[in-house]
Amino acid sequence: MSRIGLNPISIPEGVTVNVNGSVVNVKGPKGELNQNFDPDFKIKVEDNVLTVSRPSEQKRHKSLHGLYRSLINNAINGVSEGYEHKLELVGVGYKASNQGNLLNLSLGYSHNIYFQIPEELKVATETQKGKPPVIILNGIDKQLIGQISAKLKSLRPVEPYKGKGVKFVGEYVRRKVGKTAAAA
Repeated sequence: MSRIGLNPISIPEGVTVNVNGSVVNVKGPKGELNQNFDPDFKIKVEDNVLTVSRPSEQKRHKSLHGLYRSLINNAINGVSEGYEHKLELVGVGYKASNQGNLLNLSLGYSHNIYFQIPEELKVATETQKGKPPVIILNGIDKQLIGQISAKLKSLRPVEPYKGKGVKFVGEYVRRKVGKTAAAA
């Protein structure tokens, strides 16, 4: 029994949800998102409450039940509140700047990395003296913002000895002890 799939989704003020065939269209103050789902599933919207029900107890239907509920919930939260990821660049000489949606990163390589952020997302960079540079990503699509954040982190993964690399703000990096000199 899917515990997540059985939970109803409350629809906030200013958000409209339309179900057309096998597509859920969610409109809100921040934008519009569409989510495809299996046409076997039933999605009902009554009194600003959305429920997802599965047609049978097959393993395939059970596994997709919670997934569709989570995807629709993420779309509703995205168009009403939006999502934000903050990444910090930890390392000597690491820099970030942007012109529009083109991100210019200096991550300790022999060349700068130019990364084009999709038009659906907004990017900003902050540089304060004494603190590592921060990249701020804003958008309504949780999957897209997570994918772009993961791609940016993969450009310079955090290494466990000095903690240098691209990481989320507040992310804990488990540190390793380096070599120790041999006692004579």
